[in-house]
Amino acid sequence: MNKRQKELINQLSDIELVKQLYLTQGILFVISCGLFIFLFDSMTEFLSYIQLDLYEVVYYGIGSAAIVILIDGLLMKILPKEMYDDGGINEKVFRERPIWHIFLLSFIVACTEEFLFRGIIQSQFGFFIASITFALLHLRYLTKPVLLISVLLLSFYIGWIFEITENLLVTIVAHLLIDFVFGCIIRVQYMRGQPVSESFNEGGIIRDE
Repeated sequence: MNKRQKELINQLSDIELVKQLYLTQGILFVISCGLFIFLFDSMTEFLSYIQLDLYEVVYYGIGSAAIVILIDGLLMKILPKEMYDDGGINEKVFRERPIWHIFLLSFIVACTEEFLFRGIIQSQFGFFIASITFALLHLRYLTKPVLLISVLLLSFYIGWIFEITENLLVTIVAHLLIDFVFGCIIRVQYMRGQPVSESFNEGGIIRDE
């Protein structure tokens, strides 16, 4: 299955993969809007989950992102690189993207996914359902136990942060920083001519295909 996935990826150009990413996020946004209409009585109710609390953003948002990045970095040094091989999708998306584009992609993904999974699903159906739903989207990790466990733990961790803060800005910042840093590392490794599969390959943005 992993070999077939790599063959399919190789048939797509970098631009085509980025377009697929934008399309996926667009679909998630439309789904989010539809659920919002049916599940929320007013915009005010939803906006209560968006709070400009600098302490929470720094302590829980930036702090949590730093913890995830450090743990993944440590695991990458310990575990064989094959365990973190995602099939080459993240490498192909990020390796030649300019920094501003990596940030833009990270921002769009963080906003879209946190809006859906934490702002809508978790606030209406609970922490467990939202975390499992988020993890279920990563079907391509089924043959990669380390990546599957990683995304499960990350999903529950971010969900737990939202349980504590009830603040979407916090989870958006955490999600944004994790994806942005991983995307930049992939790009730097590629530009240096080093094997990208040896660096944070599981942490990139494309998790939903």
